[in-house]
Amino acid sequence: MPLIRYALAVLALVLLATAGVAQDALPDRTSTGGAPTLDDIMARQAQQAINDADRRANTGLPEGAATTEQLGTRGGSSDPDSWRALRFDSADITTQYNGPAAGVMIQDQGMWWVEIREGILLTWGAWLLGGTLVAVALFYLIRERIPIDGPKTGRTITRFKAAERFGHWLLAGSFILLGITGLISLFGRKVMIPLFGHESFSTIAIASKWVHNNVSWAFILALVLIFVFWVVHNLPDRTDLKWLVKGGGIFGGSHPPAKKFNAGQKFIFWSVILLGGSISASGLSLLFPFELPMFAPTFATLNDFGVPGWFGMADLPATLTPHAEMQYAQLWHAIVSLVLTAIILAHIYIGSVGMEGAYDAMGSGEVEEQWAREHHSLWVEEMTAKEAAPREGVKV
Repeated sequence: MPLIRYALAVLALVLLATAGVAQDALPDRTSTGGAPTLDDIMARQAQQAINDADRRANTGLPEGAATTEQLGTRGGSSDPDSWRALRFDSADITTQYNGPAAGVMIQDQGMWWVEIREGILLTWGAWLLGGTLVAVALFYLIRERIPIDGPKTGRTITRFKAAERFGHWLLAGSFILLGITGLISLFGRKVMIPLFGHESFSTIAIASKWVHNNVSWAFILALVLIFVFWVVHNLPDRTDLKWLVKGGGIFGGSHPPAKKFNAGQKFIFWSVILLGGSISASGLSLLFPFELPMFAPTFATLNDFGVPGWFGMADLPATLTPHAEMQYAQLWHAIVSLVLTAIILAHIYIGSVGMEGAYDAMGSGEVEEQWAREHHSLWVEEMTAKEAAPREGVKV
Protein backbone atom coordinates (compact mmCIF):
# COMPACT_ATOMS: atom_id res chain seq x y z
CA MET A 1 0.00 0.00 0.00
CA PRO A 2 2.72 2.60 0.81
CA LEU A 3 4.41 1.74 -2.51
CA ILE A 4 1.16 2.30 -4.42
CA ARG A 5 0.58 5.62 -2.68
CA TYR A 6 4.14 6.67 -3.51
CA ALA A 7 3.65 5.72 -7.16
CA LEU A 8 0.38 7.65 -7.33
CA ALA A 9 2.00 10.71 -5.77
CA VAL A 10 4.85 10.62 -8.31
CA LEU A 11 2.34 10.22 -11.15
CA ALA A 12 0.37 13.20 -9.91
CA LEU A 13 3.52 15.33 -9.76
CA VAL A 14 4.48 14.30 -13.29
CA LEU A 15 1.01 15.16 -14.60
CA LEU A 16 1.05 18.55 -12.86
CA ALA A 17 4.52 19.30 -14.20
CA THR A 18 3.46 18.29 -17.70
CA ALA A 19 0.37 20.47 -17.46
CA GLY A 20 2.49 23.38 -16.28
CA VAL A 21 4.90 22.97 -19.17
CA ALA A 22 2.04 22.69 -21.63
CA GLN A 23 0.43 25.80 -20.24
CA ASP A 24 3.70 27.80 -20.34
CA ALA A 25 4.66 26.62 -23.84
CA LEU A 26 3.98 29.06 -26.63
CA PRO A 27 1.22 27.91 -29.00
CA ASP A 28 2.10 27.25 -32.61
CA ARG A 29 1.11 30.35 -34.62
CA THR A 30 3.21 29.70 -37.71
CA SER A 31 0.09 29.19 -39.80
CA THR A 32 -1.05 32.76 -39.04
CA GLY A 33 2.34 34.42 -39.12
CA GLY A 34 2.21 35.09 -35.40
CA ALA A 35 -1.33 36.47 -35.41
CA PRO A 36 -3.98 35.01 -33.07
CA THR A 37 -5.28 31.63 -34.08
CA LEU A 38 -8.88 30.44 -33.88
CA ASP A 39 -7.95 28.54 -30.71
CA ASP A 40 -6.63 31.78 -29.20
CA ILE A 41 -9.85 33.60 -30.01
CA MET A 42 -12.07 30.82 -28.65
CA ALA A 43 -10.00 30.56 -25.46
CA ARG A 44 -10.18 34.32 -24.91
CA GLN A 45 -13.96 34.32 -25.40
CA ALA A 46 -14.19 31.52 -22.83
CA GLN A 47 -12.22 33.71 -20.37
CA GLN A 48 -9.32 31.25 -20.40
CA ALA A 49 -5.69 32.29 -19.95
CA ILE A 50 -3.51 32.02 -23.05
CA ASN A 51 0.22 32.44 -23.51
CA ASP A 52 0.66 35.53 -25.68
CA ALA A 53 4.15 36.51 -24.52
CA ASP A 54 5.42 36.46 -28.13
CA ARG A 55 2.71 38.86 -29.27
CA ARG A 56 3.24 41.16 -26.30
CA ALA A 57 6.89 41.49 -27.26
CA ASN A 58 6.18 41.96 -30.97
CA THR A 59 5.69 45.73 -30.87
CA GLY A 60 8.31 46.82 -33.41
CA LEU A 61 11.98 47.81 -33.33
CA PRO A 62 12.23 51.62 -33.53
CA GLU A 63 16.03 51.47 -33.24
CA GLY A 64 16.12 49.59 -36.54
CA ALA A 65 14.35 52.31 -38.49
CA ALA A 66 15.60 52.96 -42.00
CA THR A 67 16.16 56.48 -43.30
CA THR A 68 16.22 58.10 -46.73
CA GLU A 69 17.06 61.63 -47.75
CA GLN A 70 13.66 62.26 -49.31
CA LEU A 71 11.33 60.54 -46.82
CA GLY A 72 13.31 60.78 -43.61
CA THR A 73 12.71 58.20 -40.89
CA ARG A 74 10.41 55.45 -42.08
CA GLY A 75 9.87 54.02 -38.61
CA GLY A 76 10.72 50.66 -37.18
CA SER A 77 7.20 49.49 -36.44
CA SER A 78 4.06 48.84 -38.44
CA ASP A 79 0.53 49.84 -37.52
CA PRO A 80 -0.22 46.37 -36.06
CA ASP A 81 2.95 46.68 -33.95
CA SER A 82 1.77 50.04 -32.63
CA TRP A 83 -1.70 48.73 -31.84
CA ARG A 84 -0.22 45.76 -29.98
CA ALA A 85 1.88 48.15 -27.91
CA LEU A 86 -1.23 50.14 -27.06
CA ARG A 87 -3.23 47.05 -26.23
CA PHE A 88 -0.59 45.51 -24.00
CA ASP A 89 0.14 48.86 -22.32
CA SER A 90 3.77 49.02 -23.42
CA ALA A 91 3.55 52.08 -25.69
CA ASP A 92 5.22 55.32 -24.66
CA ILE A 93 2.18 57.57 -24.30
CA THR A 94 2.03 61.16 -23.06
CA THR A 95 -1.22 62.93 -22.23
CA GLN A 96 -2.18 66.37 -20.98
CA TYR A 97 -4.27 64.74 -18.25
CA ASN A 98 -2.30 62.71 -15.70
CA GLY A 99 -5.17 60.79 -14.13
CA PRO A 100 -4.87 57.14 -13.04
CA ALA A 101 -6.23 55.73 -16.31
CA ALA A 102 -5.10 58.46 -18.71
CA GLY A 103 -2.43 56.32 -20.36
CA VAL A 104 -4.69 53.32 -21.00
CA MET A 105 -5.73 53.58 -24.64
CA ILE A 106 -7.14 50.07 -25.14
CA GLN A 107 -8.68 47.93 -22.42
CA ASP A 108 -9.79 44.52 -23.65
CA GLN A 109 -10.33 42.83 -20.29
CA GLY A 110 -13.94 43.95 -19.82
CA MET A 111 -15.84 41.36 -21.83
CA TRP A 112 -16.53 39.37 -18.68
CA TRP A 113 -18.14 42.50 -17.21
CA VAL A 114 -20.27 43.09 -20.32
CA GLU A 115 -21.42 39.46 -20.38
CA ILE A 116 -22.40 39.50 -16.70
CA ARG A 117 -24.08 42.90 -16.86
CA GLU A 118 -26.05 42.11 -20.00
CA GLY A 119 -26.70 38.50 -19.05
CA ILE A 120 -27.16 37.00 -15.61
CA LEU A 121 -27.33 40.36 -13.80
CA LEU A 122 -30.37 41.47 -15.81
CA THR A 123 -31.96 38.03 -15.77
CA TRP A 124 -31.48 37.27 -12.09
CA GLY A 125 -32.29 40.84 -11.11
CA ALA A 126 -35.60 40.69 -12.95
CA TRP A 127 -36.45 37.34 -11.37
CA LEU A 128 -35.53 38.61 -7.90
CA LEU A 129 -37.67 41.74 -8.03
CA GLY A 130 -40.50 40.09 -9.94
CA GLY A 131 -40.48 37.10 -7.61
CA THR A 132 -40.60 39.37 -4.55
CA LEU A 133 -43.64 41.22 -5.90
CA VAL A 134 -45.40 37.95 -6.70
CA ALA A 135 -44.61 36.55 -3.23
CA VAL A 136 -45.95 39.68 -1.55
CA ALA A 137 -49.14 39.56 -3.64
CA LEU A 138 -49.69 35.87 -2.83
CA PHE A 139 -49.09 36.51 0.87
CA TYR A 140 -51.69 39.28 0.82
CA LEU A 141 -54.23 37.06 -0.91
CA ILE A 142 -53.66 34.22 1.59
CA ARG A 143 -53.14 36.13 4.85
CA GLU A 144 -54.97 39.33 3.93
CA ARG A 145 -54.32 42.43 6.02
CA ILE A 146 -53.12 41.66 9.53
CA PRO A 147 -55.70 43.33 11.80
CA ILE A 148 -55.51 44.68 15.33
CA ASP A 149 -56.89 41.70 17.26
CA GLY A 150 -58.15 43.34 20.45
CA PRO A 151 -60.57 46.21 20.94
CA LYS A 152 -59.12 49.63 20.17
CA THR A 153 -58.70 51.92 23.14
CA GLY A 154 -58.83 55.25 21.33
CA ARG A 155 -55.61 56.23 23.09
CA THR A 156 -52.30 56.64 21.29
CA ILE A 157 -48.65 56.24 22.21
CA THR A 158 -45.83 58.26 20.68
CA ARG A 159 -43.80 55.75 18.68
CA PHE A 160 -41.39 58.00 16.74
CA LYS A 161 -40.50 61.64 17.22
CA ALA A 162 -40.40 64.15 14.36
CA ALA A 163 -36.61 63.90 13.94
CA GLU A 164 -36.82 60.11 13.66
CA ARG A 165 -39.59 60.32 11.08
CA PHE A 166 -37.61 62.89 9.11
CA GLY A 167 -34.62 60.53 8.98
CA HIS A 168 -36.84 57.64 7.90
CA TRP A 169 -38.62 59.54 5.12
CA LEU A 170 -35.40 61.10 3.90
CA LEU A 171 -34.00 57.59 3.58
CA ALA A 172 -37.17 56.19 2.05
CA GLY A 173 -37.63 59.02 -0.46
CA SER A 174 -34.01 59.02 -1.58
CA PHE A 175 -33.98 55.22 -1.85
CA ILE A 176 -37.08 55.21 -4.05
CA LEU A 177 -35.56 57.81 -6.37
CA LEU A 178 -32.27 55.96 -6.46
CA GLY A 179 -34.05 52.69 -7.10
CA ILE A 180 -36.10 54.01 -10.01
CA THR A 181 -33.19 55.81 -11.67
CA GLY A 182 -30.89 52.86 -11.03
CA LEU A 183 -33.32 50.46 -12.69
CA ILE A 184 -33.55 52.82 -15.66
CA SER A 185 -29.77 52.73 -15.98
CA LEU A 186 -29.63 48.95 -15.63
CA PHE A 187 -32.66 47.83 -17.63
CA GLY A 188 -33.36 50.91 -19.75
CA ARG A 189 -31.57 49.85 -22.91
CA LYS A 190 -33.41 46.52 -22.96
CA VAL A 191 -36.85 47.76 -21.92
CA MET A 192 -37.24 51.46 -22.68
CA ILE A 193 -35.51 51.85 -26.05
CA PRO A 194 -37.97 49.46 -27.78
CA LEU A 195 -40.86 51.39 -26.18
CA PHE A 196 -39.76 55.03 -26.50
CA GLY A 197 -36.93 55.02 -29.01
CA HIS A 198 -33.28 56.06 -28.68
CA GLU A 199 -33.74 59.83 -28.45
CA SER A 200 -36.41 59.72 -25.74
CA PHE A 201 -34.44 57.17 -23.77
CA SER A 202 -31.33 59.34 -24.05
CA THR A 203 -33.17 62.24 -22.40
CA ILE A 204 -34.56 59.98 -19.68
CA ALA A 205 -31.18 58.35 -19.07
CA ILE A 206 -29.34 61.67 -18.77
CA ALA A 207 -31.94 62.99 -16.31
CA SER A 208 -31.83 59.73 -14.34
CA LYS A 209 -28.06 59.91 -14.06
CA TRP A 210 -28.23 63.48 -12.74
CA VAL A 211 -30.90 62.59 -10.18
CA HIS A 212 -29.09 59.41 -9.14
CA ASN A 213 -25.76 61.12 -8.58
CA ASN A 214 -27.18 64.00 -6.55
CA VAL A 215 -29.82 62.23 -4.48
CA SER A 216 -27.16 59.76 -3.34
CA TRP A 217 -25.88 62.34 -0.84
CA ALA A 218 -29.29 62.50 0.85
CA PHE A 219 -29.30 58.71 1.11
CA ILE A 220 -25.89 58.67 2.78
CA LEU A 221 -26.95 61.40 5.23
CA ALA A 222 -30.15 59.51 6.08
CA LEU A 223 -28.17 56.32 6.71
CA VAL A 224 -26.10 58.14 9.31
CA LEU A 225 -29.19 59.64 10.94
CA ILE A 226 -31.14 56.42 11.37
CA PHE A 227 -28.04 54.62 12.60
CA VAL A 228 -27.56 57.22 15.32
CA PHE A 229 -31.27 57.24 16.21
CA TRP A 230 -31.92 53.51 16.36
CA VAL A 231 -28.77 51.45 16.69
CA VAL A 232 -29.18 51.10 20.46
CA HIS A 233 -32.70 49.68 19.96
CA ASN A 234 -31.64 47.21 17.27
CA LEU A 235 -29.02 45.22 19.16
CA PRO A 236 -29.99 41.51 19.25
CA ASP A 237 -31.34 40.01 22.48
CA ARG A 238 -33.18 36.91 23.72
CA THR A 239 -36.61 38.21 22.82
CA ASP A 240 -35.62 38.05 19.16
CA LEU A 241 -35.26 34.27 19.33
CA LYS A 242 -38.76 33.87 20.77
CA TRP A 243 -40.13 36.21 18.13
CA LEU A 244 -38.47 34.23 15.33
CA VAL A 245 -39.70 30.89 16.69
CA LYS A 246 -43.30 32.15 16.49
CA GLY A 247 -42.74 33.86 13.16
CA GLY A 248 -43.69 37.16 14.70
CA GLY A 249 -47.34 36.14 14.64
CA ILE A 250 -47.43 37.16 10.99
CA PHE A 251 -48.65 33.74 9.89
CA GLY A 252 -51.33 33.56 12.56
CA GLY A 253 -51.60 33.22 16.32
CA SER A 254 -50.68 35.75 18.98
CA HIS A 255 -47.87 38.21 18.47
CA PRO A 256 -44.80 37.38 20.60
CA PRO A 257 -43.45 39.99 23.04
CA ALA A 258 -41.03 42.51 21.54
CA LYS A 259 -39.22 45.67 22.51
CA LYS A 260 -39.26 48.88 20.43
CA PHE A 261 -38.06 46.88 17.42
CA ASN A 262 -38.81 43.20 16.91
CA ALA A 263 -36.52 40.70 15.19
CA GLY A 264 -38.04 41.34 11.78
CA GLN A 265 -37.53 45.09 12.09
CA LYS A 266 -33.98 44.53 13.31
CA PHE A 267 -33.31 42.47 10.21
CA ILE A 268 -34.58 45.36 8.07
CA PHE A 269 -32.48 47.86 10.04
CA TRP A 270 -29.22 45.97 9.70
CA SER A 271 -29.93 45.13 6.07
CA VAL A 272 -30.34 48.83 5.34
CA ILE A 273 -27.26 49.83 7.34
CA LEU A 274 -24.90 47.13 6.04
CA LEU A 275 -26.15 46.79 2.47
CA GLY A 276 -26.88 50.50 2.20
CA GLY A 277 -23.41 51.29 3.51
CA SER A 278 -21.87 48.95 0.96
CA ILE A 279 -23.95 50.51 -1.82
CA SER A 280 -22.80 53.96 -0.69
CA ALA A 281 -19.14 52.93 -0.68
CA SER A 282 -19.27 51.45 -4.18
CA GLY A 283 -21.34 54.42 -5.32
CA LEU A 284 -18.66 56.84 -4.12
CA SER A 285 -16.11 54.82 -6.06
CA LEU A 286 -18.25 55.26 -9.18
CA LEU A 287 -18.84 58.96 -8.52
CA PHE A 288 -15.09 59.52 -8.35
CA PRO A 289 -13.75 57.16 -11.05
CA PHE A 290 -10.30 55.64 -10.52
CA GLU A 291 -9.83 57.59 -7.27
CA LEU A 292 -11.20 55.17 -4.65
CA PRO A 293 -10.05 51.61 -5.43
CA MET A 294 -11.87 49.15 -3.19
CA PHE A 295 -11.61 45.67 -4.62
CA ALA A 296 -7.88 45.09 -5.03
CA PRO A 297 -7.19 45.67 -1.29
CA THR A 298 -10.30 43.69 -0.38
CA PHE A 299 -9.23 40.76 -2.56
CA ALA A 300 -5.73 40.91 -1.06
CA THR A 301 -7.16 40.73 2.46
CA LEU A 302 -9.40 37.79 1.55
CA ASN A 303 -6.40 36.01 0.03
CA ASP A 304 -4.37 36.59 3.20
CA PHE A 305 -7.06 34.83 5.23
CA GLY A 306 -7.34 32.04 2.67
CA VAL A 307 -11.03 32.69 2.03
CA PRO A 308 -10.99 31.65 -1.67
CA GLY A 309 -9.53 28.29 -0.66
CA TRP A 310 -12.54 27.60 1.53
CA PHE A 311 -14.58 27.31 -1.66
CA GLY A 312 -11.93 25.53 -3.71
CA MET A 313 -11.06 28.69 -5.64
CA ALA A 314 -7.73 30.18 -6.65
CA ASP A 315 -6.58 33.45 -5.11
CA LEU A 316 -8.52 36.50 -6.19
CA PRO A 317 -6.70 39.09 -8.34
CA ALA A 318 -4.97 41.47 -5.93
CA THR A 319 -3.67 43.73 -8.71
CA LEU A 320 -6.38 45.37 -10.79
CA THR A 321 -6.32 47.98 -13.52
CA PRO A 322 -8.31 51.18 -12.86
CA HIS A 323 -10.93 50.02 -15.35
CA ALA A 324 -11.29 46.63 -13.68
CA GLU A 325 -11.87 48.40 -10.34
CA MET A 326 -14.73 50.33 -11.92
CA GLN A 327 -16.20 47.18 -13.44
CA TYR A 328 -16.20 45.37 -10.09
CA ALA A 329 -17.64 48.44 -8.38
CA GLN A 330 -20.49 48.72 -10.90
CA LEU A 331 -21.41 45.04 -10.61
CA TRP A 332 -21.26 45.08 -6.81
CA HIS A 333 -23.28 48.30 -6.68
CA ALA A 334 -26.00 46.80 -8.88
CA ILE A 335 -26.14 43.37 -7.17
CA VAL A 336 -26.34 44.71 -3.61
CA SER A 337 -28.88 47.34 -4.67
CA LEU A 338 -31.13 44.68 -6.20
CA VAL A 339 -30.97 42.58 -3.02
CA LEU A 340 -31.76 45.56 -0.78
CA THR A 341 -34.61 46.61 -3.10
CA ALA A 342 -36.21 43.18 -2.73
CA ILE A 343 -35.97 43.46 1.07
CA ILE A 344 -37.41 46.97 1.08
CA LEU A 345 -40.35 45.90 -1.10
CA ALA A 346 -41.37 43.45 1.63
CA HIS A 347 -40.86 46.17 4.26
CA ILE A 348 -43.05 48.62 2.33
CA TYR A 349 -45.80 46.01 2.10
CA ILE A 350 -45.86 45.29 5.84
CA GLY A 351 -45.64 48.97 6.74
CA SER A 352 -48.55 49.98 4.50
CA VAL A 353 -51.33 47.64 3.33
CA GLY A 354 -50.00 44.52 5.03
CA MET A 355 -50.67 45.43 8.66
CA GLU A 356 -53.35 47.60 10.22
CA GLY A 357 -51.95 50.47 12.26
CA ALA A 358 -48.35 50.02 11.10
CA TYR A 359 -48.24 53.09 8.86
CA ASP A 360 -49.24 55.41 11.71
CA ALA A 361 -45.87 54.84 13.35
CA MET A 362 -44.12 56.75 10.55
CA GLY A 363 -47.14 58.76 9.42
CA SER A 364 -48.11 60.76 12.49
CA GLY A 365 -45.72 59.11 14.92
CA GLU A 366 -48.67 58.13 17.15
CA VAL A 367 -49.92 54.52 17.26
CA GLU A 368 -53.03 52.96 18.71
CA GLU A 369 -52.30 51.69 22.21
CA GLN A 370 -53.81 48.27 21.49
CA TRP A 371 -51.62 47.90 18.39
CA ALA A 372 -48.55 48.77 20.42
CA ARG A 373 -49.44 46.25 23.15
CA GLU A 374 -49.96 43.49 20.60
CA HIS A 375 -46.77 44.06 18.58
CA HIS A 376 -44.36 45.67 21.08
CA SER A 377 -45.63 44.73 24.52
CA LEU A 378 -42.24 44.94 26.23
CA TRP A 379 -41.67 48.43 24.83
CA VAL A 380 -45.13 49.56 26.05
CA GLU A 381 -44.37 48.22 29.53
CA GLU A 382 -41.07 50.09 29.53
CA MET A 383 -42.72 53.35 28.42
CA THR A 384 -45.52 52.95 30.99
CA ALA A 385 -42.99 52.36 33.75
CA LYS A 386 -41.09 55.52 32.82
CA GLU A 387 -44.26 57.60 32.83
CA ALA A 388 -45.33 56.19 36.20
CA ALA A 389 -41.95 56.75 37.84
CA PRO A 390 -41.89 59.93 39.97
CA ARG A 391 -39.77 62.74 38.64
CA GLU A 392 -36.37 63.11 40.25
CA GLY A 393 -36.58 65.32 43.32
CA VAL A 394 -40.38 65.29 43.45
CA LYS A 395 -42.05 63.55 46.39
CA VAL A 396 -45.28 61.65 45.95
